[in-house]
Amino acid sequence: MKEHSLKYYLRGILLPLFLIALDQLTKRLAVRDLKGTGGRELIPGLLGFSYVENRGMSFGLLQGQRTLFLAVTVIICLFLLYVYLRIPEKKRFRPLSLCVLFIFSGAVGNFIDRAKQGYVVDFIELRFISFPVFNVADCYITWTAVFLAFLLMLHYKDEELKEIRLWPRSR
Repeated sequence: MKEHSLKYYLRGILLPLFLIALDQLTKRLAVRDLKGTGGRELIPGLLGFSYVENRGMSFGLLQGQRTLFLAVTVIICLFLLYVYLRIPEKKRFRPLSLCVLFIFSGAVGNFIDRAKQGYVVDFIELRFISFPVFNVADCYITWTAVFLAFLLMLHYKDEELKEIRLWPRSR
C-alpha cells in the first residue's frame, strides 16, 4: 500500500469528525425542538421537520434488526477505510476520496444512534412527495452515492480506476 501525506491522513480524520459532529448536532436539535410536537413547516408544502425514531432502514424496511445493522455498518466502514487508503493521492482522485469520506461519515453518524439508543433520529421531511423522513447522515450517503455514480460513469476511465488496486493481482 502506497504511503500518503500527512494532509491526506488528516483529511481522512478531520472531515469525518466534522461531518459526524454536524449530523449528531442536528439530531440533538431535532430531539430538543421537534420531539412531542407536530413538526415544523420550513417551506410550506415543500419542506418541513418532523421527529421520527427509525428502528429500520430506508422506507421502514427491516424494522428492529439493530444487531444486523450494527454488524453490517462495521463491515462497510472497515471496507471504506481500506478503499480510502488505496486511493492514490492525486488531484484527479480527490473527488473519489471525498465521496468515500462522506459515505463513511453518514454510516458512522447513523451507527452512533443505533448503538446508543437502538434507533436513528430522522427529522427532514419532503412534503411535496410521499417520501420517508430522513436525516443529515442519510443525505451524506444518498447524495454522495448519486455523485459517485456520475463520477464512475463519466469522470474516471477504467484504466484510472485500476490504479486503486482494491484486490491483489492474480498471477
